[in-house]
Amino acid sequence: MAAKYVILPCNGLDKEAGCLARELALKMAAATGSEIICPVLYQTAPSRYASLLQEGSLVVIDGCATRCASRIAANNNLKIYRKITMAEEAKKRDYNPGPDWRVGAGAAAFVEDVWRSWQPVFMEAEAGRVPGENAGLFAGPLEYAIHRHDKFIFRVPLAGFYFNENDCWVQVEGNRGRVGISDYLQQNLSDITFVTPPDPGTEVEQFGEMGTIESAKAVYELVSPVTGRVVAVNEAILEAPELINENPYEKGWIAELELTNFEADREFLLDGQRYMEVLKEKVADFNAGK
Repeated sequence: MAAKYVILPCNGLDKEAGCLARELALKMAAATGSEIICPVLYQTAPSRYASLLQEGSLVVIDGCATRCASRIAANNNLKIYRKITMAEEAKKRDYNPGPDWRVGAGAAAFVEDVWRSWQPVFMEAEAGRVPGENAGLFAGPLEYAIHRHDKFIFRVPLAGFYFNENDCWVQVEGNRGRVGISDYLQQNLSDITFVTPPDPGTEVEQFGEMGTIESAKAVYELVSPVTGRVVAVNEAILEAPELINENPYEKGWIAELELTNFEADREFLLDGQRYMEVLKEKVADFNAGK
């Protein structure tokens, strides 16, 4: 049976951050039956791993900010399913990797905690479920307002969606909010090639960072329209980022949050009709060269 995931860890085994990446790769491989790519061997004999990479989704585990594993993937045009960076995980936990390559008890506990936070993502996907999926809770928009300009057509849902002026939206059902980017923004970005959503469990503030989207034109930092805790991410866009281009309000949603302060957040958001007016101004300004 083919491995569902293929793991490419950091190559820097002379430093603790690299060793932490390797330890996490070993833990994940044991739990999910995944295969690990040796970064050194891959760079000298990539054909050795060709069949594995065709069969499984690629998970990249970087050690430090140099992101050597991500660079190897980019240089070889490998499509990445998930990125984990141990330096960022350490920052979240106030853990300071040192220069020592040996993994002591503290480092082992850190790796265990990182895996505990990521395990539901991979194990639920392994079982064919979308983490936090709540089928039927978020119905698609019933009606759109349309703005045409030259050959472009921009859509905005008229009901149930709220926007910030950074072109990110939230659809609210009870205490849950599903977030994404507007049709206007996805057209500005053009072909989207990679999405880094917030990790499940992340606490997000209104107007705080909520991941990034990469396209051939730019890397765009997502600005959260609401405050809450991330309870799910859209696994489908990790495999197929182009879903955001095709359908930004339904199939292209990015994350789902348990909302903690929506009544206060709403004061700073725009409903569909008000956002349409903002959108028209942006289109006019863009064409005026402002």
